[in-house]
Amino acid sequence: MKEKTVLLALCLTAWWMGGFAQSNIIDEVIWIVGDEAIFRSEVEEQRLRAQYEGVSFEGDPYCIIPEQIAIQKLFLHQAELDSIEVSEGQVMNQVEMQLNYYIAQIGSKEKMEEYFGKNTVELREELRDVVRNQMIIQQMQQTLIGDIKATPADVRRFYNELSADSIPTVPAQVELQIISVEPPVPQEEINRVKERLREFSDRINSGEADFSVLARLYSEDTESAKRGGELDFMGRGQLVPEYAAVAFNLQDPKKVSRIVETEFGFHIIQLMEKRGDRIKTRHILLKPRVSLDDEMKAVHSLDSVANLIRTGKMTFEQAVVYYSQDKNTALNAGLMLNERSGTSKFEYQDLPAEVAKVVYGMNVGEISEPFTMINSNNKEVVAIVKVKSKVDTHKANLTDDYQMLKSYYESKRGDDFIKNWITKKQKETYINIDPAWSNCEFRYPGWIK
Repeated sequence: MKEKTVLLALCLTAWWMGGFAQSNIIDEVIWIVGDEAIFRSEVEEQRLRAQYEGVSFEGDPYCIIPEQIAIQKLFLHQAELDSIEVSEGQVMNQVEMQLNYYIAQIGSKEKMEEYFGKNTVELREELRDVVRNQMIIQQMQQTLIGDIKATPADVRRFYNELSADSIPTVPAQVELQIISVEPPVPQEEINRVKERLREFSDRINSGEADFSVLARLYSEDTESAKRGGELDFMGRGQLVPEYAAVAFNLQDPKKVSRIVETEFGFHIIQLMEKRGDRIKTRHILLKPRVSLDDEMKAVHSLDSVANLIRTGKMTFEQAVVYYSQDKNTALNAGLMLNERSGTSKFEYQDLPAEVAKVVYGMNVGEISEPFTMINSNNKEVVAIVKVKSKVDTHKANLTDDYQMLKSYYESKRGDDFIKNWITKKQKETYINIDPAWSNCEFRYPGWIK
């Protein structure tokens, strides 16, 4: 069966070239991995997609890409044996995000279709397979290495065996506590924003203006505004409750919703498409502005709080309880958490720009002057911060950096396990490579038998 597969004269009428446009070059099988064929067109598609996304290769892409595809087929075959599946909803959510990324980068859906030489339906179906396979492979890899855990003795032994040049460098990090207050927005400003949105709704419903044009011109959700206000396909739980409650009740794509208030500001919404339990909408967001007087009142108020803390009349933790309106830190003594690392330690580039600028020259225990910043909800707030701890750039050590070294060790063990697993699978799997595609320095030399 496998030998017959090698000899199959599988000829397709076209393969993607240039901007994924079609040409008359005949496709061909270049690798066989188990019962699976790797086609020349697959390699070309991935090369061009990588080129578009700015991915560079350290070597010949016509050697690197087929090997990557072959490795993927090893994982997918094992995942099939282990009955590993992924949620179709999660797959389609990632697909829509990728399509929207292409549209945003290229300029429009029509330009995207022209560039790839395929309509959106075809692109969506192809991306569905790509994304599903990626998610299955990730889950398969996690299954293989999920039981790798390091004990303190493992970490100490690993660290002691590292050469001086191999010990990782830990960049400068800080831990911060924050108190922030949101100056009140005058009712007159709220009324102004609502009236502006009513004007937009009237113009759209009457046919005088197009929703997407107004979104591009006026929406203060800067990312979706580039796409005419379009959001990705989302489930109810992915949207803030107030937005979801209105969006999922919309029926007529030609009509505009009532004004919706969320933590981000005020919206009007238009239905684009419903697909099962997911929805695609576009919106226009406007944010009421805080007056300069109210902002200065908040600055003076926090300046007084900072002085109370500095003079010992109140601790920072007490001030958090009494004054802070930051719901993400108010129950954690004001301690800021780094979503990227899952810890309270931040490298300076991970901090909001306004915070990083303020704390860069501060010492441990020092409290800043009040400053304004944009919070995670894109609202302007006034804040003060305290430096809880600060570590300069240094070589990792077991005392200060145990958790980082533990993660580093577990990651290395996982990488080693995966490499050994691939080498073992190479020996157990039938592999045949067209001689024209075998003159390569592969990462895993066991492909050539």
